[in-house]
Amino acid sequence: MKYYIIAGEASGDLHGANLMKALYLQDTDADIRYWGGDLMEQVGGKLVKHYRDLAFMGFVEVIFNLTTILKNIKTCKSDIESFNPDVIIFIDYPGFNMRIAKWAKLRGTKTHYYISPQIWAWKENRIKDIKRDVDAMYVILPFEKEFYEEKHNFPVHFVGHPLIDAIANREQVNPETFRNENNLDDRPIIALLPGSRKQEITKMLEVMLSLVDDFKGYQFVIAGAPSHDAEFYKSFIKTPNVHLILNKTYDLLSLSYAALVTSGTATLETALFKVPQVVCYKGNRISYEIAKRIIKLKYISLVNLILDKEVVTELIQTDFNTKRLKKELSRILEEYNRAVLFIEYYDLEQKLGGIGASEKTAKLIIESTRKA
Repeated sequence: MKYYIIAGEASGDLHGANLMKALYLQDTDADIRYWGGDLMEQVGGKLVKHYRDLAFMGFVEVIFNLTTILKNIKTCKSDIESFNPDVIIFIDYPGFNMRIAKWAKLRGTKTHYYISPQIWAWKENRIKDIKRDVDAMYVILPFEKEFYEEKHNFPVHFVGHPLIDAIANREQVNPETFRNENNLDDRPIIALLPGSRKQEITKMLEVMLSLVDDFKGYQFVIAGAPSHDAEFYKSFIKTPNVHLILNKTYDLLSLSYAALVTSGTATLETALFKVPQVVCYKGNRISYEIAKRIIKLKYISLVNLILDKEVVTELIQTDFNTKRLKKELSRILEEYNRAVLFIEYYDLEQKLGGIGASEKTAKLIIESTRKA
């Protein structure tokens, strides 16, 4: 069968790659074309457009890049028409994907959504569009099934979280080799995960790096995103106690003692590696003020949302400053606080549904499409 996959961000690239592997295993005739990134490209198929050219973050940024976004939508529709897939698989990225889903449904193409838009956070009225335009939805957070089925009478499949598979199936790193290859010494590592978009990295790194001189017993290591080169990150580094490692976030987290993490999927990844963390976020002021009035959530990190309590500290906007960050980092370096976090992280993993999300989703997509 022919599959068209649309992933518009780094996390979507990861989950898309694992889904593609499962599709190829279960459908030996699979022909896959996609919008994604390096990880999906490594699996096979045909990459149409890289997510680095798609990711615009915040209300103001979207407005400024509206012409590019509309051009991308037109390109995507034209490419789908030429490929004529049996099914389109959307991975998160709702602003773009829901537009394509509406168009695809009208032309009679099967529409499957893997990793739900976060309509439980904001834009809940999108449920009308989802019911109209999406043939099947595969959710990865435990509370999403109840949200869709009990609140909105829309059946979905809870498949578990694909990050569990991604972490469990990765190639194990040798600590000594990793340190030697990256010029790291024996001091404990504090990982810095500043995000994947240039605009957020620029805002986050300056504050994160302001702590370096206060924690000389530790070495700080920036987890560089694959979509940016080393020179971009090196412009922020002013001291020899800061290292940069590109495209090896999981290897880095597996050896880290603590982490400062920009809000997003990385907060959940860090928790699954059992690394104590401080969650950070600072966006465009106007975009933040708009979001604050629209989004009705108690927390911004997936860890706290899933557990429905504040397990990891969230420093948002003005709270994200050197003084507060220093205090919270010091706190998670203390043994008692670390022990409490490890227990909470264990409970988190149990709630996420175990291994096999990609395989379950691929199986359901293939069976549903073949029946149609």
